[in-house]
Amino acid sequence: MTKLELEDIQGYIIRGYAHMMYSRFVYLQITDRTAAKKWLSKSWVDMTTAVHIHDKAKISDTHLNIAFTHKGLGVLGLNDENLNGFSREFRQGMVSRHRSRLLGDADSSAPKHWNWGNYSGDSDDSDDSGDSDDTNDFIEPKDRNYPIHLCLMIFGNDKESVDDIEKDKIVCLNYYEELKAQFAESGLKELFSIDGQTQPDNKEHFGFRDGISQPIIEGSGRVGPQDDVVKAGEFLFGYENEFGVYPDTPLIVKDQGNMNLLAPDAGGSGLKDLGRNGSFLVMRQLEQDVHKFWTFINEKTKNPDGSPNEEESLKLGAKIMGRWQSGAPITLFPDKDPGVISDINDFGYSKFDPDGLKCPFGSHLRRSNPRDSVDDHGIKESYKLSKQHRIIRRARLYGQIFEGSPTNTTPEGEVGLLFACFNADISRQFEFLQYTWGKLPKVKELYNDPDPIIGVKEKPDEGEEQNFTIQDLPVNRTIHDLPRVITVKGGAYFFFPSISTLRYLATV
Repeated sequence: MTKLELEDIQGYIIRGYAHMMYSRFVYLQITDRTAAKKWLSKSWVDMTTAVHIHDKAKISDTHLNIAFTHKGLGVLGLNDENLNGFSREFRQGMVSRHRSRLLGDADSSAPKHWNWGNYSGDSDDSDDSGDSDDTNDFIEPKDRNYPIHLCLMIFGNDKESVDDIEKDKIVCLNYYEELKAQFAESGLKELFSIDGQTQPDNKEHFGFRDGISQPIIEGSGRVGPQDDVVKAGEFLFGYENEFGVYPDTPLIVKDQGNMNLLAPDAGGSGLKDLGRNGSFLVMRQLEQDVHKFWTFINEKTKNPDGSPNEEESLKLGAKIMGRWQSGAPITLFPDKDPGVISDINDFGYSKFDPDGLKCPFGSHLRRSNPRDSVDDHGIKESYKLSKQHRIIRRARLYGQIFEGSPTNTTPEGEVGLLFACFNADISRQFEFLQYTWGKLPKVKELYNDPDPIIGVKEKPDEGEEQNFTIQDLPVNRTIHDLPRVITVKGGAYFFFPSISTLRYLATV
């Protein structure tokens, strides 16, 4: 059994901080490389690690983690030869034309419309190897689309309260103000921030309980069904992955900084491993159109006389999502929401629903994690394939605390998810899920069915159908003309380094 070096791993990838209801994600530029490295040489000790603290009274009421863009690593001083050791996806970033096609970022979700992250406009597919020769790369912003160098993730929890978001907010923002007071002298310039929060019962804005199905990293100390245990190398560099090999990790090919702070490459190259115990962090700001989502569902389920049918709306919503609003899987509860908040996750489709008569093949849940039912593969092979495309999903809500439903469809202002996920291979994991299992309309016996949440086009091609098929007897039912209910408002790829690598980066 793999044993993780938890004291060297930043905590957000393993722990999730579910008890911390409020957070602030602060996006910054480095204005003074020397000052920033001095700050980092002291601040690495403040980063929350993945070490499990058994005595809850000893858990800090604030947590802090950090991640860097490719551009930021170059500005900090990592030379081009070492920057080029990172994967092409990370070097290119999220807004190259090729990546936008893969991710479906078009129309209103095209990077040119983003609030942040599109600092290079509609860039080509060439690699940006950083600007390691520029000692001052700060650009005074005209809007929010400018180079981001790093992100500070700040979390707060009031130990005296339970599920009290306002008290957690005070703790989080007080800690933020302490950190912010150091930015100027530390060579850091805050560009903007996004506040994230968790709703009661951990429901997202469409009204469904979220964050239930998460892989368990082998060696992390977490326990759960064996089918959910995934090799550490799928999420962390320096460990074997589901293919039985070490993931492609950024190595130091040209000596710089204090090399003694880095471990040798576990793959046996003899080089120092910059990536070990780190990961890639994908961030995307996703606006949710709650009104469009439930209005569409209400229209498709109304009674013959035109009156709304709330029960049928809830059922169709559950079919689309793959879970009821309580979180209960429709695979196990096909007829009615049991009504009790549920984290049930130990089930397979081949065993309980091989024909999709309970949870449709095209549901968001079944497409994003097909478990033991990948195409026409057997159970064992399906689990193997599913594990090779898992991500550690982290998401925080922004905007009004709002729980959508057939009768509650109109929040005040913009609401959505600050989606985040961890993976060691951006292409094989996050981008594969988005493109292959999300966007492609052909899966199982389906031919015109994109993922109803993340795969629908805002402006389909002429003659193109976008349907949601519900397997049924004697014939299937088809819900036509799916609307796009998600709009991408920003995003970026980040490197989430280990504690050792943070110490090292302060020396380059």
